[in-house]
Amino acid sequence: MAGKEVSIAAKALRDVKLGELGAWFGSRDMSPKGIISAICRGRDRYLNKYIYVKKGGIGGIAMILTGYVALSYVWEYDHIKHDRWRKYH
Repeated sequence: MAGKEVSIAAKALRDVKLGELGAWFGSRDMSPKGIISAICRGRDRYLNKYIYVKKGGIGGIAMILTGYVALSYVWEYDHIKHDRWRKYH
């Protein structure tokens, strides 16, 4: 028994086939208001899944700290790259 047909716009990104990707992307709201609302939905989903839980762990905080460390390294990579070749004597 096959499931009901769902419109392309109602599918999540993980459910979209590669051939349908262009149509799915075209159905998204790319206005500034749509982009801000998508960011807010993602933030709310993250907070509800990892932060606002009854029995939480270190997972949510560790992800934020890991992302911060990775982003800091990317921002400072040019400076770090030049430090490798300096001689301190």
